[in-house]
Amino acid sequence: MRSMFKAGMIALTISAMPVLAVAGTLEGVAIGAGSGAVIAGPPGAVVGGVVGAVVGGPDVVRPRHHTCWINENGYRRCRG
Repeated sequence: MRSMFKAGMIALTISAMPVLAVAGTLEGVAIGAGSGAVIAGPPGAVVGGVVGAVVGGPDVVRPRHHTCWINENGYRRCRG
């Protein structure tokens, strides 16, 4: 039973990786749909979701203030 649970968790993690790549778009859809639903109901949720997908949203998945450079040995270094 545990091995099936572990295999399921690994499969879920691998399937969620492409979702993280478009995190700004998904957050925009969620924010737009939520605000549209509050203002105009179900039609507003649809329109808000579409506008949110086009405009995008805040990228809360990736860290901010991430600075990278190449050092004198040719290795890439990052801080942030």
